[in-house]
Amino acid sequence: MRVKSFFVFVALLPTLCFGQENPKLGVGVGFGASSMGYHFDGALAVTKQSNFRGGFNFLNYNRGTHRDGIDYAAQLGLRSLQFTYEQYIYKGLHVGGGLLAYNGNHADGTAAVPAGQSFSLGNARYFSSAANPIRGTARVDLGHVAPLLVLGVGNPIPRSTRRVGFYVDGGIAFQGSPNSTLALSGSACAINPTLGCVNAATDPTVQANVLAEQKQINDDLNFLKYYPILSFGITWKIK
Repeated sequence: MRVKSFFVFVALLPTLCFGQENPKLGVGVGFGASSMGYHFDGALAVTKQSNFRGGFNFLNYNRGTHRDGIDYAAQLGLRSLQFTYEQYIYKGLHVGGGLLAYNGNHADGTAAVPAGQSFSLGNARYFSSAANPIRGTARVDLGHVAPLLVLGVGNPIPRSTRRVGFYVDGGIAFQGSPNSTLALSGSACAINPTLGCVNAATDPTVQANVLAEQKQINDDLNFLKYYPILSFGITWKIK
């Protein structure tokens, strides 16, 4: 219900604020960077005090990390389409609402535990088999549609003879709780090096502990449900 009300509010902003003036059409294109990656965007003047802006955010980033004895080679991929309606309340100061219409932000990669090394799944401790070490894949996804709110300064379409515009925005995207998946194969042993070993991919006890580990990862990443937006861009008014 709150999400529906949010979209209704965004749709009514042009009529609620400053009236429906019909300024000379202004269009701008630009590029910049943000906490959602690099971006290309375009802006269209709606009224003398408002713009509609759409853009594409993207970034690839590779990083290794270590958690509970498991080595992860993670690849972060940021992909999103962003649409924002911005209302100017005093000169370049503006507020806005919109959404990430396609939120493809995710992280995926490989998981591995060196032979003989201990690792944890949930609250259980295992050892990676020397003959068949633990390996696998991991992925973290976020909600594919995310409402957002922004507050910023600057105007991508200057209401003057200037061609170059800029903007700096801060805000929040409400993208929901992360969803992680972890799939392991190889042999998990109760005692180092090879005693009490089971197939990690099929053993029900190991799989139950994998699910517990996924829940812990989701809990640790739960702060991402309110994703901070910090963005700046430079634009060129083309008409």
